[in-house]
Amino acid sequence: MQTPNQSQPGAVRNPNRNPTANTRTGRIPRREFLRRTALAASAVALTGPWLRAAEDRPRYFDPFETVTLGKSGIRTSRFSLGTGMRGGNRQSNHTRMGREKLMALLRESYERGTRLFDLADLYGTHPYLIPALEGVPRDRFQIVTKIWFRPGGIPEPERPDADVVVERFLRELKTDYIDLVLLHCVTSPDWPKELSRQMEILARLKEKGVIRAHGVSCHSLEALKAAAREPWVDSVHARINPFQMSMDGPPSEVVPVLREIKAAGKGIVGMKLVGEGRLRNDPDKRDESIRFVLQLGCVDVLTVGCESIAEVDDFTARMRKVPVPEQKAA
Repeated sequence: MQTPNQSQPGAVRNPNRNPTANTRTGRIPRREFLRRTALAASAVALTGPWLRAAEDRPRYFDPFETVTLGKSGIRTSRFSLGTGMRGGNRQSNHTRMGREKLMALLRESYERGTRLFDLADLYGTHPYLIPALEGVPRDRFQIVTKIWFRPGGIPEPERPDADVVVERFLRELKTDYIDLVLLHCVTSPDWPKELSRQMEILARLKEKGVIRAHGVSCHSLEALKAAAREPWVDSVHARINPFQMSMDGPPSEVVPVLREIKAAGKGIVGMKLVGEGRLRNDPDKRDESIRFVLQLGCVDVLTVGCESIAEVDDFTARMRKVPVPEQKAA
């Protein structure tokens, strides 16, 4: 029986054989080589502009992108859920919505990508967060809370030192550490001198790992300027929007101080972006405020007291519409 070869009809062909190769030398014939080279050059010519166009497309802000709060080492989401709308006397609109609804809001916001949760003794929201995030490893989210040292505001008349207060916070939060602890609502230009004892205590707690960072929530322009100069500050909560709503001064005066804070390596969390809810029914101004703050280039995190998951979705969708400014060449 004759063995089939490649010249016979029905012969078995080698599937790995290159039909255009020289069967004796294994080289590609010159004509085929030139054809392939021309095709490759055409592909480069066609894809080059397309790739450049893709690179030139603007990049937009991601509300759940991981950012770092200055030199604190705290890495968290760009969007933070606030819990203190109309807060005082350990209540807020968030606690008033009821335990089940608040816990659902916290959990669903986490599932969207929120990693920073903004709490305070003044708001009474400590007991809700950890139960809402049951099963989530503690290092997957970050907690910021605040010590209320001013008269009034909370039921007790006395104001224990920060170590006593933070120990209570840990029990209420059911956690071993707190990521960021702030002195709440500082207004005096001399707050670093007036609160020096509490600052020293918080610094020791940071050394022990009980807290990861400390700072202030500012409610006056002079207090904000003092925060920019004070080395103890790791991060600042600052009121910022383009309309001077619930702010410490006009944007023209506040923004340079924020840039000074940023240049000093401190984190900045922007608050009052929707004017304590006054822009809730004005979508155009909400867009303008979000765009203004994001494009400043110095505000790390935006914290907003959304009262429903629909508001979380609305606010974060508006963040996604804002293009990231191009970096200027040095």
